[in-house]
Amino acid sequence: MDKLITFAVPCYNSAAYMDHCVETLLTAGEDAEIILVDDGSTKDDTPAKCDQWAEKYPDIIRAIHQENGGHGEGVNQGIRNARGLYYKVVDSDDWLDTDALARVMTKLREFAVMPAPVDLVIANYVYEHVEDNTQKVMGYKNVFPTDQIITWDNIRRFRTSQCLLMHSVIYRTQLLRDCGLELPKHTFYVDNIFVYQPLPYVKTLYYMNLNLYRYFIGRADQSVNESVMAGRIDQQVRVTRHMIDAHDVIALKAVQPKLGRYMFNCLSMMMTISSIFAVIAGTPEALGLRAELWEYLRQKSPALYRRCRYRVTNLGTNIPGYQGRKLSVQLYRVAQRIYKFN
Repeated sequence: MDKLITFAVPCYNSAAYMDHCVETLLTAGEDAEIILVDDGSTKDDTPAKCDQWAEKYPDIIRAIHQENGGHGEGVNQGIRNARGLYYKVVDSDDWLDTDALARVMTKLREFAVMPAPVDLVIANYVYEHVEDNTQKVMGYKNVFPTDQIITWDNIRRFRTSQCLLMHSVIYRTQLLRDCGLELPKHTFYVDNIFVYQPLPYVKTLYYMNLNLYRYFIGRADQSVNESVMAGRIDQQVRVTRHMIDAHDVIALKAVQPKLGRYMFNCLSMMMTISSIFAVIAGTPEALGLRAELWEYLRQKSPALYRRCRYRVTNLGTNIPGYQGRKLSVQLYRVAQRIYKFN
């Protein structure tokens, strides 16, 4: 590895806003590399813009052009080509806080000279809401001891509103390769796999209470827009099935109780989200996908099915008929107003 960190930036028709993202990443200096993955953009000059950045900063930026494979294939391409000890994905419409990034880079330099560099670095992220120009910080100081190298045994409980997202993690690159991470092509919401499948391979963690990642949210065409999510329920279900297949969380919980509990909660929440958006979509096809997903989990692991099905967050989805569906959506609306997650 001849770089300290690789920033992978999947780009798809993002010429209008990707410059700001790249400019913030460049402040990391020559210890970093930036891989701009043009995912078959055709509607604007994203391909040319990627090449222009690479020509301007040949020692830092590389441009990779691929046939359209979706966000996950952009992440995969970054992992395949990364030369950095650490790896972070930054979406082209988001950016990093430059002061926080400087502190992260200093810490990564310390890890780089250790015999066994830390596997996973975690920092806060900030929802930047375009519709009302507000911010919401999502932090983890209640979960992780700050500025300490720890293991999963040292973590505390996550709140219901808390999960590790792609925005909050920096992985050691080789760990991602060793765990065989390969995100599915042409599928949205694969970031859930990215922050789930590698976790049992993580032995050491380090949390920095910094607001590093700025997550732009509120565009009508974003993948996390509610109507968009309802229209892509098939992809939400596909990702959730992938997570079901990734690990036996019941067995994991027996040997790593705290990690297993967290991963169970994540998977259960994904079942909830898939169920609710199937209800919001409201079509026979979407409701059929919801039923098939729960049956898939039941067949895969009856014990896990029971624990997920009768968890508090899934109670609304268990009430049959219209009233149960109505209640589950109402509960979702309440959570959405509180946490402003899309």
